[in-house]
Amino acid sequence: MLRSLLDKFWDEDIWLPANTTWDDIAPGPDKAVLYNDHSCLLYPIPMAIVLIGLRHLLEKYWFAPFGKSLGIKNTRPKKAPNNPKLEAAYQASSKIRHKQVCALAKQLDMTERQVERWWRLRRSQDKPSTLVKFCENAWRCFFYLYNFSYGLFVMWDKEWLWDIDQCYIGYPHQGVTNDVWWYYMISSAFYWSLTISQFWDVRRKDFWQMFVHHLATIALLSFSWVCNLHRIGTLVLLVHDSADILLDAAKAAKYANYQKLCDGMFAIFTVLWIVTRLGIYPFYIIWSTTIRAPMLVPMFPAYFIFNSLLCLLLCLHILWTWLILQVAYKAITAGRLDGDIRSSSSEISDSSHHSNHSTPNRVNHKK
Repeated sequence: MLRSLLDKFWDEDIWLPANTTWDDIAPGPDKAVLYNDHSCLLYPIPMAIVLIGLRHLLEKYWFAPFGKSLGIKNTRPKKAPNNPKLEAAYQASSKIRHKQVCALAKQLDMTERQVERWWRLRRSQDKPSTLVKFCENAWRCFFYLYNFSYGLFVMWDKEWLWDIDQCYIGYPHQGVTNDVWWYYMISSAFYWSLTISQFWDVRRKDFWQMFVHHLATIALLSFSWVCNLHRIGTLVLLVHDSADILLDAAKAAKYANYQKLCDGMFAIFTVLWIVTRLGIYPFYIIWSTTIRAPMLVPMFPAYFIFNSLLCLLLCLHILWTWLILQVAYKAITAGRLDGDIRSSSSEISDSSHHSNHSTPNRVNHKK
């Protein structure tokens, strides 16, 4: 039964072009090129654990001391007094309505103001310190800088970087080199690590959008690897990493109170984001996968799934671009980038609304 289901799932008519079998693109010593090995898709998962460990070490011994040297304090808010019934209500839902305030005040023989004060203290208790947020952004900036630099180094002598039609000419009989293999595995491992660590990192307002983004990216990398479409996959990775460096650098500068540096980097980031995510990505890469690819290779069902995931990423880019432009507009009218570019969910109900890694949300001016 299981074997039958697997055979149907890995049907060659779905995953491969016509007249191509899995044996044709299986790695082996008798093959003219080195084909992708599907079992390699398991490697990024343990590699993600290694990246999480590396991140912990860098944050503890490098980024945190560096942040402290810039004057960032690791202060925590005052703790709320111990109250089991209020704690139980808070754990049920951190958001509270006026009816609940009245009911709790009556039940605990407290004033409504005392309940509200306790709730504010308890909610602020969950907020990460500025140093924690600085370390998180410093890690992401560090990785994106490394991955973009390594990707550019790997891709510089690849013909498909300069002529995108080479992503399809000769397909599916295109080999993978060691440097491209490592670029793919490290990038996949990073997105796996983000997907895992997102559940204990600073919680953002766009938590679920980012969760979908990470899963779509992992699915794209996996689809392209299985279908031997790694060439177009490397171009997508390269385009995406370039702008993210400046976003996380701008946020780190904001936490360190380097306001002018933050504003300057955010302005450059906005331009670079629009050029790469709404320029190069749709009008060069997606245009190629949608218009040029059918002219050069026979289409097959898995390719349409792959292209749909590329379009899903574009939809997320459009949403985030709107949010980024809102941040930019408010920064211009205020004369500075006011507040954090992103915010934790606990900050939303207390003060200003901000946004996102890869993408800022909206920022409200402080009262």
